[in-house]
Amino acid sequence: MKLIETYRKEFVAFLNTYSIVREPENLYNPINYILQLGGKRLRPVLTLLSCHLFDSEYKKALHAAVAIELFHNFSLIHDDIMDHAPLRRGKQTVHTKWDLNTGILSGDAMLILAYQFFENYTPETFQELAKLFSKTALEVCEGQQYDIDFEVRDDVTIPEYIKMIEYKTAVLVAAAMKMGAIVSGASQSCCDRIYEFGNNLGIAFQLQDDYLDVFGNPDSFGKQVGGDIITNKKTFLYLIALQNSSKEEADELTHLFSILPSNPSDKIATVKEIFEQSGAIEATKLAIQDYTKQAFLVLEDLKITEDKKEFLRDFGDTLMLRSV
Repeated sequence: MKLIETYRKEFVAFLNTYSIVREPENLYNPINYILQLGGKRLRPVLTLLSCHLFDSEYKKALHAAVAIELFHNFSLIHDDIMDHAPLRRGKQTVHTKWDLNTGILSGDAMLILAYQFFENYTPETFQELAKLFSKTALEVCEGQQYDIDFEVRDDVTIPEYIKMIEYKTAVLVAAAMKMGAIVSGASQSCCDRIYEFGNNLGIAFQLQDDYLDVFGNPDSFGKQVGGDIITNKKTFLYLIALQNSSKEEADELTHLFSILPSNPSDKIATVKEIFEQSGAIEATKLAIQDYTKQAFLVLEDLKITEDKKEFLRDFGDTLMLRSV
């Protein structure tokens, strides 16, 4: 995956040239702050990769890649506010380091700045990118609202959960790839197929994240293992366990996901045991494999060389075997 690392370095170098030095400082400093916190940079890297796949110079997609990264981090600022999260990537969240109002306003400014990066393209390409971006941004907001609604519902279904993570996570991965294809001048058919590939891979990615949140290595995962259990998130693991458990275990699971204990370690241990006994672990792993396979099936009709298809398959497999 040397190519991926090359794109990541190129993107970070390009992003660093756009450090915003403007007044008022309390609007722009938080933007620079969160952009420098790092992260996997998965989405902008996929934009550059997609542009390359369709035989175009990947650097043409750098401005679109920055737009994707700005939007992603805008959503993180607002997510942290809604979740009352004190830390992001091991550092203070924007609203904690500054204040709530600054977090909201700086996030809003990031969304507007993202659109401005599309102005570096021709009017036709700008229109395509902006149309896709607006659709995706609205879907991400819808996904976030579904997630909020699920917190107070006891009847969330597995299809509803999949739809939520598709909107909240997968559509941005898909849009990142489609933007690279649009910039490259790929056909509408190719743009649509690479979007479908990214969407399926994005669902698999989020399911893998759900799994790692519970069963990941705390030294490599980068955040507290068991966080979803502590905050009573109704993930795929939870829904499968609830569906497959005995009445006694299902009642215990429902109860555990209605409380916020002062010492959560016992709760985490009990929930993990129920997840294991109910077959939720195996079901989650199978779902990750299934969505990854669906992504790979799309590649059969994609008009790129076989070696590029193989690269995407290897990339997808690597992504699903990650520990962070």
